[in-house]
Amino acid sequence: MNSTYTDPILDWYAANARDLPWRAPDATPWGVLVSEIMLQQTPVVRVLPVWRAWMERWPTPAALAAEPSGEAVRAWGRLGYPRRALRLHESARAITERHGGEVPSSHADLLALPGIGSYTAAAVASFAFRQRHAVLDTNVRRVLARLVSGEEYPPKAQTKAEVALAEGLAPLDPPTAARWAVAVMELGALVCTARTPRCVDCPVLAQCAWHLNGRPAYDGPPRRGQTYAGTDRQCRGRLLAVLRDADGPVEKPALDVVWSDAPQRERALDALIADGLVDPLDDGRYTLPT
Repeated sequence: MNSTYTDPILDWYAANARDLPWRAPDATPWGVLVSEIMLQQTPVVRVLPVWRAWMERWPTPAALAAEPSGEAVRAWGRLGYPRRALRLHESARAITERHGGEVPSSHADLLALPGIGSYTAAAVASFAFRQRHAVLDTNVRRVLARLVSGEEYPPKAQTKAEVALAEGLAPLDPPTAARWAVAVMELGALVCTARTPRCVDCPVLAQCAWHLNGRPAYDGPPRRGQTYAGTDRQCRGRLLAVLRDADGPVEKPALDVVWSDAPQRERALDALIADGLVDPLDDGRYTLPT
């Protein structure tokens, strides 16, 4: 552990951390797990109202597991990447069946849940159970790339060197390590941002290798922003919105009117069916999965 980095960042976090419900002292491991799935590629401002509604309706894994997966998709709303809703529903069922309805504290057990990858398992183990793990999301990777490696952006794919660096920086005391993990993440979200970092507000500016090197420009592979308008993703979202807003199965014409490009629309509908997000009925109608 290098206290040159950790102490200032922990102090900064104590003074600047956002007041988020999944960080509250009474937040449940289930609430933390739900937040981590929802926050993947989705800003906090969009997640907050959906998370609150979700936790009010399904405060436990068993409550969600007792309902059809289509209800999870419906409640997911417009968060995007709706397969995450199906994975959460599958995880809720696995937690209910394998772990008596309690989110497991073991990193290995978390990793064995449906749709839970290495980042989410480490994050839940850290934030819900105060364990010591290397928690590497996009924000953390960017902070460490600049602070220690002197590079504007991390490699496109996570490397063993990044994991080793994160593990080496984590304080040895597990609760402190868990707090450090979320502190670095918050620094990346609020100060060391991707496009316009607020270096003047950084608590470790004097130690930042990227800043000390004159903030050299990124010279790796081109970083392309994601487009949305006109994509299959947008088409899928339009089709799902019809089904979410309907009280029951819908006729095909109700789907056809939301997207004028017929080949793209049919391709998107086929993909939704293949992903388990839409059920085609024998009578030609469509519904959320039951």
